[in-house]
Amino acid sequence: MLPRFFLLSLVLCCAALVRVALGPIGTDEGVRLVLGVPSADIAQLRVLSVVSAALVGAALGLSGLALQVLMRNPLASPFVLGISSGAGFGVACVLVLGALGAFSSRIFFGEAIGAILGAACTLGIVARLGRATDGQDTTALLLAGVILGSMFSAGTMLLEHLVPHGLRGDLLSWMSGRLPEIPNRAQLATLAVVTVLAWIVLARASKALDVSMLSDDEARSSGVALHALRRKLFWTGGVLAGVAVAYAGPIGFVGLVGPHIARRLLGPHHGLLVPGSALAGALLLVSADAVRQVLDLGSGRLPVGVVTALAGGPAFLWLLRRGSGR
Repeated sequence: MLPRFFLLSLVLCCAALVRVALGPIGTDEGVRLVLGVPSADIAQLRVLSVVSAALVGAALGLSGLALQVLMRNPLASPFVLGISSGAGFGVACVLVLGALGAFSSRIFFGEAIGAILGAACTLGIVARLGRATDGQDTTALLLAGVILGSMFSAGTMLLEHLVPHGLRGDLLSWMSGRLPEIPNRAQLATLAVVTVLAWIVLARASKALDVSMLSDDEARSSGVALHALRRKLFWTGGVLAGVAVAYAGPIGFVGLVGPHIARRLLGPHHGLLVPGSALAGALLLVSADAVRQVLDLGSGRLPVGVVTALAGGPAFLWLLRRGSGR
């Protein structure tokens, strides 16, 4: 499986190079004036955009893997279970409070805290309503996630009308799932630290994750503390989804498809599946960001969240049909 792992890494590097090549032309005076930076720095901004896409994709891929193991359900993901929408609602609440003067200024950490709390609350409600701790009721799990996701999306749109007009456009763009044109280095560093720490947590628990896919009795008899492991997966998946949403908005299907790609290429063992899910998620989002560079429909480039939804929707239906067939 190691050759396939290195092949996945190589494809990610190629996608990153393509994305950099498809960026705005560095000598374009119009691009320089719009971005407000010297033309020599535009190449650096392209590289930062690739890093942003890779980190967000890796965070969503790891979050999807953690949720799939937690609920023992291959259809679990931050977007499908409504966690991304809940995190988005948390961010919208923070933005509204900031616009009303509850905060002196908008800060990423405030938005991240709101996103994490929204993601954790949504995940807890979905697990409770779907009774999905043992992963047996797929239909109830999906229905609970879809309904909660719709409710939180409606709540976010309601809050949209409470913010000033100047902030409303930014909120709408963020709700579509977007990568910042000029990444904030502090926010990017925070995202990187959280993603790497979550990667380490899941990698260290890889053997326990393998055993946890057995029945509860078999896992406990093998010495795995299921309650502690599930609590770790709960918070890891929620924090990753929350930070990713705070940075880039709700981006769908990367957390669902990424772990499946890694599982098909690298097998079911989490020693390779954990880094493989991160690489696959990064590859999906970097590729989607590259694709949107050439999709100009006359009103500018599409948000990356629209591209992932258009590509991920059919993949989700295929996985759902495949799972119901089994």
